[in-house]
Amino acid sequence: NIALVVTPPDRKKGRGKKTKSCTVKETALQNNLPVLQPNSLKDDEFIKQIKSLKADLFVVVAFRMLPEIIWRIPEKGTINLHTSLLPNYRGAAPINWVLINGENETGITTFFINEKIDCGNIIMQKKVSLSIDTTAAQLHNILIIKGGEILLETIRMIENNRMTSTPQNGEKEIFRAPKLT
Repeated sequence: NIALVVTPPDRKKGRGKKTKSCTVKETALQNNLPVLQPNSLKDDEFIKQIKSLKADLFVVVAFRMLPEIIWRIPEKGTINLHTSLLPNYRGAAPINWVLINGENETGITTFFINEKIDCGNIIMQKKVSLSIDTTAAQLHNILIIKGGEILLETIRMIENNRMTSTPQNGEKEIFRAPKLT
């Protein structure tokens, strides 16, 4: 059961600078799920509300870095879905950087969040082949589908206590995926 959806506050977007909700919020509301949009993830009232859920697991997708006080709350941990084969392409723009660097494969990773960005223990990974003609939009759409699949598998494994995780190899040289400007 999804107890709550947390998204960034609504923002002014587009040429008319009209306040718009993100797609995650709109989808949550269409599915009658409660939504919280804190200005600060360290806000005492927000933390109190999150703790009161007594959630088993938190799932993070395309969000920002969570403070430790948040990701340590659920008994089974906090997992993240990342659009690369970690440890490579840690950061905000992995889809773009695998294409910029001419990679022939990438993938999707689920992992436990820890105090460092995209560095927690890996739960699952699925590879995706790339061609010279693959665009960022095409790859994004492929990874949305693969991401949903791997996320459900990961949650089921955690729910059934059949999950193992592997520390990321921090010794080898890795490619980074900093935000594009």
